[in-house]
Amino acid sequence: MQIGVDSFVSTGKRGAVGDARRVQELLEEIELADQVGLSCFGIGEHHRPDYVSSAPAVLLAAAATRTKHIRLSSAVTVLSSDDPVRVFQQFATLDLISQGRAELMVGRGSFIESYPLFGYDLSDYESLAGEKLELLLKIRASEHVTWSGQHRAPLTGQGVYPRPLQQPLPIFVGVGGSPDSVVRAAKLGLPLAIAIIGGSPKQFRPLADLYRQTWSEVGRAPNDAIVVVHNLGFLADTTQEALDTFWPAYREVFGGIGRERGWAPPSRPQFDAQCGELGALQVGSAEAITEKLAKEHEWLGGIARVNLLLDNRALSHAQIMRSIELLGTKVAPLLRDL
Repeated sequence: MQIGVDSFVSTGKRGAVGDARRVQELLEEIELADQVGLSCFGIGEHHRPDYVSSAPAVLLAAAATRTKHIRLSSAVTVLSSDDPVRVFQQFATLDLISQGRAELMVGRGSFIESYPLFGYDLSDYESLAGEKLELLLKIRASEHVTWSGQHRAPLTGQGVYPRPLQQPLPIFVGVGGSPDSVVRAAKLGLPLAIAIIGGSPKQFRPLADLYRQTWSEVGRAPNDAIVVVHNLGFLADTTQEALDTFWPAYREVFGGIGRERGWAPPSRPQFDAQCGELGALQVGSAEAITEKLAKEHEWLGGIARVNLLLDNRALSHAQIMRSIELLGTKVAPLLRDL
C-alpha cells in the first residue's frame, strides 16, 4: 500500500503576502514528502478565501521542478465546472515538466462555488459530470477529437496538445459516497478514490465491493481494479500530543462548515471517537496510524494507496512538516514490514 499526502493549501494568512508565504510553505512540504519517500502529493481544487488552491496544476508544476520521485496529482479537479480540453492540456504539460509523474483525479468537489463562478447551473450537476468525463477520456485516447454534447461547443477533429509523456495519463475518479459515480468509474475502467472523512472506514466497504463487482461484470481482470482512499489525518510524536494539537484545528474548520450547512458543531467526545480504533480520522503517533491504516486496508478489501489530508489553517507549517516526516520515515516503513 502506497502512502501519500493531500493538501487544500489551507491558509489563515489573509491577503496576497500571506498567500504567497503559504504557497512557499506548500512547496517545502512537497519537497519534504519527496525526500522522505512518500508516493504521491495531491492538491484539491477550491475557490474559497481560506484556501490557496484554485489552480492545482500550477502549484503542482512548481513542485515538479523541486522534486524527483513523488507523483503529483489533483485531489480533486472539479471537472464538472471546468473545460476538459484545458484540464487535459494542463496536466499533460505537468506530466512533461515532471517527466511522467502527473496524475489527474476528477470529481464533483465538496463545495459548489465553482459552478456559479464559471457560469454553470447546479440543476445540471449530474449531466455535467458524465458529459465532461466522457470528453476528457476521448481527449486522452486520441490526439484528434470529434465530439458533441450539451454543455460545451462540439469538437470536429481538432487536435489537443501537448500530449503527455505517460500513455495513458492516469485519471482517477474521486467519490464521496455516490454509488452511481462508483459504477461509472468501474464501467469506464478508471481507478476509484474514496474520500473517507467521517464515520468508520468499515461503512465504505459496500462502495469498494460495488466497484470491484461492476469492474468484473464488464469483463475486466479483477486484480486490475484499483481503490485508493483519502483520509483526514495528523501525526505527532505521541498520540496524546496529536489529539490535543489537532482537536482545536478540527473544531475550527468543521465548526465553520457546520455553520454553513446547518450541522451541529463537533464535540471533543465525537472527535476522540473518530480518532479511535473504528473512526475515520487518522490522528495519532506513527505506530497508532500504522495500525489504523492496516485495518482500513483489511476492511476495504485491499487499498492501493492512502493519502492523508494533513494541512489545516490552524496548524503551523512546522507541525505539518513534522507530520509529513513521521508519515514517510516511520509509517511507510512500518506498513511495508506488515
